[in-house]
Amino acid sequence: MSVSGIGSSSASSTGTPTSSASIAATFDQFLTLLTTQLQNQNPLDPLDTNQFTQQLVQFAGVEQQLKTNSQLEALVTQGKSQSVPAAAGFVGMKLIADGSTSTLANSQASWSLKSPAAGTATFTVTDKNNKTVYTETKKITAGQQSFTWNGKDQNKTTYPAGDYRLSVAAKDAAGRAIAVSTEIEGVVDSVRFEGDTPILMLGNQSIAYDRVRQIQKN
Repeated sequence: MSVSGIGSSSASSTGTPTSSASIAATFDQFLTLLTTQLQNQNPLDPLDTNQFTQQLVQFAGVEQQLKTNSQLEALVTQGKSQSVPAAAGFVGMKLIADGSTSTLANSQASWSLKSPAAGTATFTVTDKNNKTVYTETKKITAGQQSFTWNGKDQNKTTYPAGDYRLSVAAKDAAGRAIAVSTEIEGVVDSVRFEGDTPILMLGNQSIAYDRVRQIQKN
């Protein structure tokens, strides 16, 4: 099991305590000056209390905003800490996520497909340079199904491990185009944290949380 990058964002929360300390010190100085002025004011020419009141309100508003920001950062930090064990629990489980790119490993790359209707589909696999390495035409059914490529073309040439993209062009029995969605599947072998988002790793392939459609025991 591998979980990395958890502590990378902890340093970003150091700004608010410093700001809070600064505003607190300034507020104390302001109160000290205000008290001194009130004690030594000319009774025949008193200080403008409305102005002091407005300044007090402004300082209080800034202080309240800083407290609110601190509370929000605490909630975000708490959410991050709770997401760590949840994301780590996916390691070793089978994942299905949105996407057309799958990793060829151990002579196998798999995609999960979802079709609104039965028909005939042409599957085209391309490499990172957008070069076609494999094509196949076959029947598909309505609903969820899978497509697996063994890493070889029609001439039995074996391609190296890496990322490959699948595109699907399908038509129903009446010749109408069918929109087939492509998904990728594989076993989660590690979790990486980048910023606020856990990244599930399928070999060298990164899958963001919002792309996950299904998690099941392997």
